[in-house]
Amino acid sequence: MACLFSGRVLIRNNSDQDELDTEAELSRRLENRLVLLFFGAGSCPKCQAFAPILRDFFVQLTDEFYVLRAAQLALVYVSQDSTEEQQDLFLRDMPKKWLFLPFEDDLRRDLGRRFSVERLPAVVVLKPSGDVLTLDAADEIRRLGPACFANWQEAAEVLDRSFLLPEDLEDPAPRSLTEPLRRCKYRVDPAARGVRGRGRGGGPRQEGGAEGGAVGLF
Repeated sequence: MACLFSGRVLIRNNSDQDELDTEAELSRRLENRLVLLFFGAGSCPKCQAFAPILRDFFVQLTDEFYVLRAAQLALVYVSQDSTEEQQDLFLRDMPKKWLFLPFEDDLRRDLGRRFSVERLPAVVVLKPSGDVLTLDAADEIRRLGPACFANWQEAAEVLDRSFLLPEDLEDPAPRSLTEPLRRCKYRVDPAARGVRGRGRGGGPRQEGGAEGGAVGLF
């Protein structure tokens, strides 16, 4: 997973804004974790409404106040803000464990094109291998809350840190009766990428209005 950000800098959303700028630091934060890429913008009303939902979702899975052990989950905010001030303001009340790309890094836009992000907000869920688990989990997070993580973890076959699966089984039994269904649900058709509509100018479109219309960002 760290290879997605190889040669780049990720910044922790804490008061010191610690930089993760080595392969070892990136690996420690991202390996064997589900990674959420949160595409949003402070100027997007629906992003403003969704951000507290995503914040609570993340905190309830990673804060020891709620869980005995933090979930194997990382979140990278991929800002689509038009100014660095908007980005900083948007992140001000978000969890300290969130990571984000420097505003001047063009990877912010490149990732939107790579994962065919067409509307904001969007949450791309990546397996530890870097493969896509789901292209947009925003609605699922709204509906199910933290219960999403157990589904994703099983579908992505994330290894729990407290045990290792036996390596001598050629065809291990499913870990639950629902595992095959979850794998099927989160299977992404590679052919579907690149054919989804995009906003004018190649960037994602922010949703606006009660009717669910779309407004071009760029």
